[in-house]
Order: sequence, then C-alpha cells, then structure tokens
Amino acid sequence: MFDLEMIREVYARFPFRVDAARKLLGRGMPLCEKILYAHLWEGEATQSYDRGREYADFAPDRVAMQDATAQMALLQFINAGQDKSAVPASIHCDHLIVAECGAKADLQRANEVNSEVYGFLKSAASRYGIGYWRPGAGIIHQVVLENYAFPGGLMIGSDSHTPNAGGLGMLGVGVGGADVTDVMAGLSWELRMPRVIGVRLTGKLGGWATPKDVILRLAGVLSVKGATNCVLEYFGPGCETLSATGKASICNMGAELGATSSVFGLDDPICDYLRATGRNEVADAAQKIAEYLRPDQDAEYDRIIEIDLAELEPCVNGPFSPDLVHGISTLAADVRREGYPKTMEVGLIGSCTNSSYEDLGLAASLARQAVEKGLKAKAKLIINPGSEAVLATARRDGIIADLEAVGAEIMANACGPCIGQWNRPGAEQKKPNSIVTSFNRNFAGRADGNPNTCAFVASPEMVMAFSIAGDVTFNPLTDKLQNERGEMVMLDPPVSDALPKKGMADADNGYEAPVEGAPDVAVDPKSERLQLLKPFAPFHAEDFKDMPLLIKAKGKCTTDHISAAGKWLRFRGHLENISENLLMGATNAFNGEVNSVLNQLTGQYGAVSAVAKAYKQAGVSSIVVTDENYGEGSSREHAALEPRFLNVKAVLARSFARIHETNLKKQGMLAVTFAEKEDYDKVREADRIEIRGLEGFAPSKPLEAVLHHKDGTVESFPVNHTYNETQIGWLRKGAALNK
Repeated sequence: MFDLEMIREVYARFPFRVDAARKLLGRGMPLCEKILYAHLWEGEATQSYDRGREYADFAPDRVAMQDATAQMALLQFINAGQDKSAVPASIHCDHLIVAECGAKADLQRANEVNSEVYGFLKSAASRYGIGYWRPGAGIIHQVVLENYAFPGGLMIGSDSHTPNAGGLGMLGVGVGGADVTDVMAGLSWELRMPRVIGVRLTGKLGGWATPKDVILRLAGVLSVKGATNCVLEYFGPGCETLSATGKASICNMGAELGATSSVFGLDDPICDYLRATGRNEVADAAQKIAEYLRPDQDAEYDRIIEIDLAELEPCVNGPFSPDLVHGISTLAADVRREGYPKTMEVGLIGSCTNSSYEDLGLAASLARQAVEKGLKAKAKLIINPGSEAVLATARRDGIIADLEAVGAEIMANACGPCIGQWNRPGAEQKKPNSIVTSFNRNFAGRADGNPNTCAFVASPEMVMAFSIAGDVTFNPLTDKLQNERGEMVMLDPPVSDALPKKGMADADNGYEAPVEGAPDVAVDPKSERLQLLKPFAPFHAEDFKDMPLLIKAKGKCTTDHISAAGKWLRFRGHLENISENLLMGATNAFNGEVNSVLNQLTGQYGAVSAVAKAYKQAGVSSIVVTDENYGEGSSREHAALEPRFLNVKAVLARSFARIHETNLKKQGMLAVTFAEKEDYDKVREADRIEIRGLEGFAPSKPLEAVLHHKDGTVESFPVNHTYNETQIGWLRKGAALNK
C-alpha cells in the first residue's frame, strides 16, 4: 500500500535540496527544517524563511483523514471540481464507532447506524483515487504508522494527532479539512515556518518509567500552549533507547502542547519497525541518506530542554487538562489535597497514543502478574487495540488472553472513549468519579460526557496498575496490595517486546483500494447526516460595523467546547445540523453559565446557536470574544465552519491555538487578538462591536476594535492579526475555497 516510487523520488531530491538550504542558511539544520526545506513548493530553496514569522508554501507527500473529518473535507473537495486526488491519500473509519458492548456488537451497530456515511466515504474514496480503511481496521495514526509513514516525509492530516508519524521520522502536521482539500486539489499548503524546540534526551528509562512519561513531564514544563507554532524535535543519545512506537507516543501528544509537529531522527529502532511492518525497501533507502534524516551535529534550536531518561519518574496528568502533571511520588498527596475521588472506577487503554503491540504487551505483563499473585482488577478495564494487525498479533501471542483473564473488555479497533464515543452507563447522572486512561486529552466531559469525571492520563502500564488497585493514590513503585489469600504483594515493573518475535500476524487489515471508473458521488438532499456545501458570501466591510456580541467566553475554550463531539459526531457531514451545537460548552463570562447568552434583539437568554441563528435571520453578523488559547485541542474545522455558517464574522481572542486560527482564516472569518490582553475586560454583555481598518487591511498592520456600550459610551483599542496577503485574499473572497 505504501508508495515506494514516491518515497524513492523524495529521497532522490532530498540531499540536494537540504544542501542548498544549508548553504543558504549558513548554519546547521534541525531535522524538521531539513524536511520542510526539502518539500518547498518552489523546489530548491531560493530564500530563507524566518522561523515563527514568515510563511512558506509546501508540497506534502500525502494526506490522511479520519471518518469524522473526512466527510467535510470530501464535501469541500467535491466543490473543487477535481478528478482525482493529486497526492496519495487515505481515509480511516475510526471515529464513529461507539464503545459499549464489545468489539463485535459495537462494530455491527456502527455499520448499521453509519451505513450512509460509510457508503459516502467509500464511494468518494473510489471516485477520487483514495485508499479506504473500513470500520474496525484501526485507529488512523496507528494504521498510518504501520503502513504509510516514512523517515523524511511530509504529511498533513485532518486530525490534530497527525504528528504521531514523527515516531518514524516523518513530519506530520494536523490541519483542517480545507488544507487537505487544497493539497488533494494539487495546490500548495501554506504554513508559518515554525520555531524549533530541541528536546535532548540522555540516559535510559528504567523501572516503571515509559516513553509516555517523557511527554507527560514535558507538558508540565511547556503547558498546553507553550509549543504553539513550534516543532518539538527530539535528539541525543537517549533517543536510540526508545522503540519506534514509544517515539510515536511522545510525538502524538505534542499536540497537547500546541506544537505544529514533533519528530525523531532516523535510528535503528525506526528501521527495525519499518522492517517488522514489511517495509524493508523503505528502511534500506532511508539508510542510504541517513545523515540527511537526522539533525546536524551543530543544528540550531530556538530553545533546548534537557531530559535525563534515567531520572524520569512515572507521571499522571490531570484532571481536566493534559498539562497538569503529577509525579507518581506526589500523586496521592495531590489527590487528597484537591479532593479528587480516590476510588478509580474505570481504566482505559488504547487511543492513537498508546495502542501498539508493545503497549498491549506491557499491560498484559502486569495482568499476568496479577493472576500469578492472586490479584484481580478492582476497576473496570477497557481496551481499544490500535489496528487489526496489532489485535491479530496480540491475540496470537497470548496478550489478549492475558488481558481478558483479569476482566478486560476488548472493544473495537477504534478511538472510542478517547473522543467521547463511549456509552458509559450512569454518566448521565454526572456524579464525581475518577478514571485513568492512556489517552492524550482529558478535558471535562470529553470521554463520557460527564463534566465531573476526573480523567487522569498515564501510560498503559500505570493504567493497568491503577486498575488492579482500584485506587488513584496507589504507587506501584512503593505500595503493596492484599491478594485474595490475604498476602501483601507488590507488582514488578512490566516487560514486553517492542516488536513481535514471530513477526506481525497475517490478518485482513481492512484496506480497500480505490476502483477505477467509479461513479460520481451522490448525496441525498433529504439526508440528516450529509449535506452538500454552498459557497459562503464574499467580504463586505459593512458586516463588521455593528456586530452584537454573541458570547464572551471565559477560561478554557477548546474545540470540544466550540463544537462538541460525542453524539454530535453523526452530523459531521451536515453543516446545518451540527451547527446546533455551536459553543454550547463555552462558559459565558457574564453569568458563569454554559449555552446561555443574551439575545440583544429580544433581551432574552438562549442557546448560543439559537441566538446566532436569530441574528443571521435578521441579517445581522455577530462576533465572539474569547480568552487565552482559543480553539485548543482537536483540529476539527467544524469549530470554524459552524460560526461562519451562522454568520459570525469575527473572533477576538486573547490568543489562538495554531490549527484553529488557520481554520478560521480558511473559512473567511476575521481572527484578531487583543494588543493588550487586559482590554478583554472592557467588553460588556450588550456591546455592539465594530472592527475598523479593514478597507486597508494589510499584513502586520493593526486594526481597531470599537465597543459601543448600551449606555451610549464608546471605547476603542488596537487589535492585532497574523494575516498575510494570501490569507487576506481568502477573507475578501469569503473563504479559501471560494478563491
């Protein structure tokens, strides 16, 4: 399935382009910079690009989409009028399967409930020459790692955890569907040249510490926005001691720090993984240009963070934010101090972050110990394998049987609870409780819809240990457990092979190649799941002169808050229907409530979407004002499409998350930030807001926000933007797709 000829072409030009860039820059280059300069749209570099400031156009090698985001990406691609995808592309059906009764029943139900959507995706894949991975085949990033990722490649994906491919030395970047559409249509992909944070790893992990703990600790150092517009590049002697799937787990969670991407350089574990997954030719070709697929010895980084793997302790992050880090030695005290529920109700192992053969093997190592030492899991245990290949291999090698022996329930090879696709009994009661997951995100209500579920993030090994103990204050490094014979026993550090000694098991991996001569894609106009798109209206300066405030959001406002997942995933292909959830999770700064905002036309309070719809029907455009890091989290472009559809014309934030800011720009919205963050406090509930200066809108030229208060007074202040000439063109045309 991997395109060997395309990879060979990339490697044939890679050294020449890197040499030219290095000469132009006059310094050593990090690996990510080599990859970017080797993929410039213009070909060989003719100019240097300032990190963190200048935009450049790139030619990605491939794109990847999951089923939830692929719907909107393909609906946009249909409007682009192209015959085939210009680059290799794949669709992975992993998001729409609800975890409830077990793999077989859940998969059967998903195929029935989502038959219309799966049919659309499959037919579109054949029509446009795109690879299709059917439901149950696996989680997008694990499948990409097993089949498509290659050292030195550049890939974009309509999912924020696309950087998972960095575990194999590929630069993967999460984007919105509009970016995917552009690349599939044969256009360039624009990105601000990222700054580079070097993470130097020394030493070797020991005991209970895992690769997951590297990124959990780093999240505590950098926070959820500390790596915005940066690439996290890992180098140093410690890298060679980590498996490829361990590296991928680290790269995957870089998205939680706001990073554009994350990457490791070529080494033996990466080549071993390529060979174990049937890509000997790729490993051989990469080794021939190995020096170009690693950072230069004198590479210049914008910042360097040192981590000694030998000194790293297991970490548990959360709840409610993936950067709230607790070392295992302090976790118990932290739980008691903060009043988090001590009893652990559910342990969940899987997600795109930790569902590899090695991850399941390490969890099974502890499961075997539990049986041998007379222990049983006190918490419910749910497992989501990463792919059909991983599941078949783990089943053959006894790993699945070991997990089931302690009561684990094996769910479908899909995202499941990680993205809110979990029908958890009792969640609707909204009782405070604690769960521990091997996932990447733990925002309030994300996994089960219960905002009072304290979700902690840890390695699969720690999830298993906590599940056996049934207690989030348990420290497996020091604490004993009483077994069924009344004896006090300790768990030993888990062990597992990074790769299966017998190789990967033969299995139907769920891949379906496109069919030549496939018919055009049809969408039922009466469908509640799918809806063809209509172009957005072009820019009019008058639309920005008398905008009522729709909501002033306070605190964390992720894409989960802007466009909820869970039950709303079924409407990802129907813009009108999914717009009913607009900002329903955001906290109104004026009343502290969610989904309750002032309708300035009636003086009454209503749901955010209902008020926005009322403004739209009255021919009035509106504006959203928000706090720091607005749009953190998933790449879902619905968080930009929905306000655009409901006639929200501008978002004024203290700061934006990278992907969401780009998505807003792509959909023809104005994304601006307070020049002085304290000006956020000046915005009042009944304000009418004007943005001035758009007639002369230009790069680096500030605009002005004018607040017309209800009492007749007026305040104004400058607001900044990051638009370049191309992006200003998107705004004036009404959307990038229009242009």
